[in-house]
Amino acid sequence: MGMTMTQKILAAHAGLDSVVAGQLIEARLDMVLGNDVTSPVAINEMNKFGKTSVFDKTRISLVMDHFTPNKDIQSAENCKQVREFAMKNDILHYYDVGNMGIEHALLPEKGIVTCGDCIIGADSHTCTYGALGAFSTGVGSTDMAAGMVTGKAWFKVPSAIKVVITGKKASFISGKDVVLHLIGEIGVDGALYKSLEFTGDGIKELSMDDRLCISNMAIECGAKNGIFPVDDVTLEYVNGRSLRDYKVYEADADAEYDSVVEIDLSKLEPTVACPHLPENTKTATELEGKNIKIDQVVIGSCTNGRMEDMRNAAAILKGKKVAKGVRCIVIPATQAIYLQCVKEGIVEAFIEAGAIVSTPTCGPCLGGHMGILASGEKAVSTSNRNFVGRMGHTKSEIYLASPAVAAASAVKGCVADPRNI
Repeated sequence: MGMTMTQKILAAHAGLDSVVAGQLIEARLDMVLGNDVTSPVAINEMNKFGKTSVFDKTRISLVMDHFTPNKDIQSAENCKQVREFAMKNDILHYYDVGNMGIEHALLPEKGIVTCGDCIIGADSHTCTYGALGAFSTGVGSTDMAAGMVTGKAWFKVPSAIKVVITGKKASFISGKDVVLHLIGEIGVDGALYKSLEFTGDGIKELSMDDRLCISNMAIECGAKNGIFPVDDVTLEYVNGRSLRDYKVYEADADAEYDSVVEIDLSKLEPTVACPHLPENTKTATELEGKNIKIDQVVIGSCTNGRMEDMRNAAAILKGKKVAKGVRCIVIPATQAIYLQCVKEGIVEAFIEAGAIVSTPTCGPCLGGHMGILASGEKAVSTSNRNFVGRMGHTKSEIYLASPAVAAASAVKGCVADPRNI
């Protein structure tokens, strides 16, 4: 019986010739990730079982991104605890204010994760790195603690869904539209504890930023991970960037899949997930006709704060103004992206349009800071979740969309289709 990409990576990291869906394995880890919210819990767990050192100071990444720059005393204490832990253990990949970024944009950018890796992170969107042809998945802080100490983790080998992508992207179509369409089709539990394995000749149409966005949201339909094959786009990204040697895995021709989903890029339209689930999708044109007035737009997050996202939003906002009564918040995902935005005049375009530009932070995505919603307010956000109370008051509403849709909505003051701007 053949194996999927995910199964091949897990078998290799477990030291096995092969694995099958449902099998329990212990796998070697290439990277263990934590942030300022989850790392303190993991450190406390390490202290409980009497461990004070890590298995490999080069294989742990600690990124202060959720409540940084610190929004209150508790967030300052959390970061202090992680900072002291990182210094004590001489952690190579510790990132704080000044050299930070949103974790799932920062690690690929810096080459800390790469093709063929087995990665866990105490954050559900750790599945992002599947865009590089790696197995990566989110875990709890206790598993993070065990991973930091032992360099290993237990997994149940997932079965898989094959997602066949074909066709060519139309204008204003991005990875966000692809993944929202997919979630709308299979539902928020449609891939529960399965691997989403992307394939098809349409993949060549997807940039690395598109793929990172799609893999990031695999968890939003319940998937254990999302993974792309390694092709020329991948290799162009990792070569000269990856800090370690990488390995390319390919699914066997006779690999088994639970089901197959087909997505034709040429037939996609700009897509929006309406409150209060990512599966509640409609086209931007349909929603524009309903004249849904909004109070806030957020362009950023680990899903859509990359360079391509900034350029797409700026192309719409340049020379225009944010609608009266709308707050438009732009958050480049890393310092490098922020700096590139400055060099390209993108920051200037945002500010002249009436938006604000923030230092990299997860902030508003989880209702932390930098854009909390009040009762009755509506927001268009390029983030990944629109659950009740996700960005603030339980009576607020979030519409998930691409940077192009978000920028168009900021200009029109309602949920809008960028093709009509």
